[in-house]
Amino acid sequence: MTVQGKTTAPAAKVGANALDYMPGFGNDFETESLPGALPQGQNSPQKCNYGLYAEQLSGSPFTAPRGTNERSWLYRIRPSVRHTGRFSPVERPHWKTAPCVEEHSLALGQLRWDPIPDAPGATFLDGIRTVTTAGDVMTQVGMAAHAYAFDTSMEDDYFFNADGELLVVPERGTLTIFTEMGIMEVEPQEIALIPRGMMVKVGCDGPARGYICENYGAKFTLPDRGPIGANCLANPRDFKTPVAAYEDKETPCRLHVKWCGRHYVTEIGHSPLDVVAWHGNYAPFKYDLRTFSPVGAILFDHPDPSIFTVLTAPTEEAGTANVDFVIFPTRWMVAEHTFRPPWYHRNIMSEFMGLITGQYDAKEEGFVPGGMSLHNMMLPHGPDFTGFEKASNSDLKPVKLDATMAFMFETRYPQQLTRYAAELETLQDDYTDCWDGLERKFDGTPGIK
Repeated sequence: MTVQGKTTAPAAKVGANALDYMPGFGNDFETESLPGALPQGQNSPQKCNYGLYAEQLSGSPFTAPRGTNERSWLYRIRPSVRHTGRFSPVERPHWKTAPCVEEHSLALGQLRWDPIPDAPGATFLDGIRTVTTAGDVMTQVGMAAHAYAFDTSMEDDYFFNADGELLVVPERGTLTIFTEMGIMEVEPQEIALIPRGMMVKVGCDGPARGYICENYGAKFTLPDRGPIGANCLANPRDFKTPVAAYEDKETPCRLHVKWCGRHYVTEIGHSPLDVVAWHGNYAPFKYDLRTFSPVGAILFDHPDPSIFTVLTAPTEEAGTANVDFVIFPTRWMVAEHTFRPPWYHRNIMSEFMGLITGQYDAKEEGFVPGGMSLHNMMLPHGPDFTGFEKASNSDLKPVKLDATMAFMFETRYPQQLTRYAAELETLQDDYTDCWDGLERKFDGTPGIK
């Protein structure tokens, strides 16, 4: 087996097994692993250099407006029709797809879990566990929230998901994500986006754990900044797309496919990661969450958490997301006369939350890295009793929330809990007890108590 990669971009130079990236969000890239592999001036020459095949991969309808049209041209050793054979169904009982309403005994309520158990011997595909689903994959609406745990790299197994793009959020362990269009190494506090339909295999450097948002709807894009203006939040230059790299392997392999909620596998005699060169704007990327530039209140009050949105998957209704990916990173708190943690609230959106590192400012205890919580639409939530008391009585000097990174998958649609999540041994039965100390303080007399 050989793995090769290099780019035509200025100042980029990589050799076999090396990594490099091209900066920018939604850019039109071009990159080649062998000199002259990428045609110039046209997409589909009569004969491609090196005996390659030209193939287009489309992430949008052909006639989508130019601003939302996504496609890439791939120049590969074999066309994709040779990367599939006769499909056979395969069971993946822990990976669920909306619509999915499973029977379980857990009643409605605010929920929180400790990390899912480790899965010795599992690969990335084996280690995915669905926690919630929302919407309907058949109409390309909604999402699923998964947790993963595995410790074994995929070697001769490959995968693509026709149901949606995968936003991967590592919490423990560095992932090597080898896509058709290049290789990404993704560590905790970084994220990776695998586009819908893109073939991939995932490796690890030891036990790995994290979260996945499977987005059935419109692709993730950068949110509008509105009055914030041209800068801050997630800046486009910090998104990194891998340079071309290919795997030349002529041994028995398996390609796994997820399509309309069902799983299939086909046997092939070679690696499907054989793209020697490509150009276009339908591509994977990674992003370092530590480069997010937060904005906030610099005098009083706590602003809406939408200011922490990294990526959004929009719907046809303006301002109403199919999914928002929101983070709560290291930042300064400086507001005067203000209760600084997130306020108590009920919300039409449904919130799946995870913690990557440190402590979340609205929860003093019980919410640990690798853990997760679910606050479905219109269910009240907010700081626990200890956090409320601390924030209500602290000296309001500037305070830095340091070494912390929490995130949220927030969707307009109700998130249905899977039976796996309802029966998970790490479910915290006493989670709602964290608000028990919030007793009546009202006494009818004027003044602040």
